[in-house]
Amino acid sequence: MEEKTRVAVDAMGGDNAPGEIVKGAVEAINRSDRVKVFLVGQPEAIEPELKKYTYPEEQLEIVPASEIIETGDPPVESIRRKKDSSIVVGQRMIREKKADAFVSAGSTGAVLVGGQLLVGRIRGVERTPLAPLIPTEKGFSLLIDCGANVDARSSHLVQFARMGSIYMEHVMGVKSPRVAIVNIGMEEEKGNALVKETYPLLKECRDINFIGSIEAREIPSGAADVIVCEAFTGNVILKLYEGTSSALVRQIKQGLMMNLRSKLGALLIKPALKKTMKKLDASEYGGAPMLGLNGLVVKTHGSSKSKEVCNSILQCITFCEQDIAGKIQESLTVSDKE
Repeated sequence: MEEKTRVAVDAMGGDNAPGEIVKGAVEAINRSDRVKVFLVGQPEAIEPELKKYTYPEEQLEIVPASEIIETGDPPVESIRRKKDSSIVVGQRMIREKKADAFVSAGSTGAVLVGGQLLVGRIRGVERTPLAPLIPTEKGFSLLIDCGANVDARSSHLVQFARMGSIYMEHVMGVKSPRVAIVNIGMEEEKGNALVKETYPLLKECRDINFIGSIEAREIPSGAADVIVCEAFTGNVILKLYEGTSSALVRQIKQGLMMNLRSKLGALLIKPALKKTMKKLDASEYGGAPMLGLNGLVVKTHGSSKSKEVCNSILQCITFCEQDIAGKIQESLTVSDKE
């Protein structure tokens, strides 16, 4: 019998908890028999939601956690004091080998701190980045880092490039992924001090397919598969990406509803437009994995609906079956010997 990937899910985190979280968990186990989900949180809130659905009961279990870490709570203090919170209990399950992965739409700061303190870094990993998949014309790219390390060093970015390349190749199936560093121009001599210091180090990496710099305007076209930057730049790119996408969707909808002619045209193009919009929907790709930990931690949007929660759970299966944490550790061990 094939061993299932065990995923602890924070049932109490996010704007739409527990309803959408529970729904997403049910959708995941109904789609795959290779995963077992542990819904971590308050049973009295979770159980009424579960009663709405039919699902294989052997693939789902409730793990009680009485406390909730709110978005405004100080992350470090919350992790230390709210020891029975859904975030702490869920991440502790990884440390205690009771789960392989943890998914949360809750406080980003608490999830990041918990990942460091409870799950722990792989030996040799200097910093653990958040790495979401973002939609592009060619499919998707990995943006690394988007929120975990605002002040990074060149050695951190080199590790981000290695970890991101491993993830894209073994989880997303991209052979020899193209790695680029975010810059304000294509020339090697351009950029701030961090980029100038990191660029030659990435050129020397024989285990990645480094293609040079990438400007922000090239990201949506899919010019690179792994986009490397520190978290300040990455978070700005991600938020601008999301804001621009939402604004474009609103403008398109308004344009299509302007008059009778546009409404008739909307009916004709609806199937093609729906297919295109699905490709540009970030929730199709799940949440952002926190790479470099002794286990998998996935952070989804605070506003996540069931689809993103479901896809985040399912992405854990490939990550764990491909032993991405082991491959990252092996990569760093080899690079240290060189």
